[in-house]
Amino acid sequence: MAAKALASLAISPTGDGYLLMIEDEDGETIELTATFEQLDLIAEAVDQQLNGDEEDALSIDEDDE
Repeated sequence: MAAKALASLAISPTGDGYLLMIEDEDGETIELTATFEQLDLIAEAVDQQLNGDEEDALSIDEDDE
């Protein structure tokens, strides 16, 4: 199965956690529930990925100088 592009992401608090609504480019929506701890792990993973990508981008810019 080919990956689809992300169209939107919404996170709403629920009584015992969070509801994640992920919509793809075709308008299909997936709803997932997550605990605070799970959402925190997702946030950490995204942060690590973006920091690594930023470091890679900065090292490319420095190589160009």
